[in-house]
Amino acid sequence: MHNTSNISSPVSHIFDAKMLSGLLLVVVLSVAGMLAAKLPMFNQLGLSALTIAILLGMIIGNTVFPHIAEQTSVGVDFSKNRLLRAGIILYGFRITFQQVMNIGVSGICIDIAVLTLTFTLAYYAGRHLFKLDKETAILIGAGSSICGAAAVMATEPVIKAQAHKVTVAVATVVIFGTISMFVYPLVYPYLGLSEQHYGIFVGSTIHEVAQVVAAGKAVSDTAANTALIEKMLRVMMLAPFLLLIGQLAANKTHSEHSGQRAPITIPWFAVLFIVVTAFNSVVEMSPLLHKVLISIDTLFLTMAMTALGLRTHLGAIKQAGLKPILLGLLLFVMLTVGGYYINSFFQNWV
Repeated sequence: MHNTSNISSPVSHIFDAKMLSGLLLVVVLSVAGMLAAKLPMFNQLGLSALTIAILLGMIIGNTVFPHIAEQTSVGVDFSKNRLLRAGIILYGFRITFQQVMNIGVSGICIDIAVLTLTFTLAYYAGRHLFKLDKETAILIGAGSSICGAAAVMATEPVIKAQAHKVTVAVATVVIFGTISMFVYPLVYPYLGLSEQHYGIFVGSTIHEVAQVVAAGKAVSDTAANTALIEKMLRVMMLAPFLLLIGQLAANKTHSEHSGQRAPITIPWFAVLFIVVTAFNSVVEMSPLLHKVLISIDTLFLTMAMTALGLRTHLGAIKQAGLKPILLGLLLFVMLTVGGYYINSFFQNWV
């Protein structure tokens, strides 16, 4: 007679003690981060729940977590991988194609130009000037050129980067996005831009959504609304970016092993992100349901960032050295100075 006590079904595997304890740890830290982000002190600094969550995760990850990793790692890694993909998919409920059309051709061209030039500079300067590894250069480039921490996190599973490289990239976003958020309103009177054009400049060049809103509101509600729509257009470019990066990575890996072209590799969560955006554009949901979906998305992304922080060791970040920060600084100059001239060109000629 066989002993069936050791046979576990897939369902019981999901609800085992290590999964539940890990999820509980991540949820508690994530909710703390989300609540902290609503406090005036952090709100005024433009620090999003994602940023606070990774900091909390890193604090616990380098103090308490090593002692409880064996009991919680399954739930932590589930949050870092599966919930991240779910969060990126649900991000589509924040965007509609109608918002994109309101920006016009010049706004679309500005975002494409800023993204292309910033990421190209990040990759080649990172690899050849600062001698960084490929994954770190790509992650920093994604965070700076598209949508900050969310872009870094979305790119990580496509290129299979290590946790500490992701954290280093997020650090550059936090540092230079925060600087931008304070500098832009200060220089606004000298830029010669209308409130709407300033909003497009902000949305096309500042890293995080929260930072974009803060920099826009410091001037006017008109500037903030325009900046947010321009930023959402940039966020929409995340999906084609991931498809391209995934295919380039697959081609390189395949050619190194067989000398042949790789089959098409599709990060399906990026495709589903577009599908959800399309759904959100044509289906009118109740405000309550829409708010619930956005809240779930915020929770999933915050949990993913918390789990990433828990898995990040400060020693690995220290080993990365000053070069990633210097690359972030170079991209900051590109976004602020280069972005200003890109905005001026397209707003005058397109």
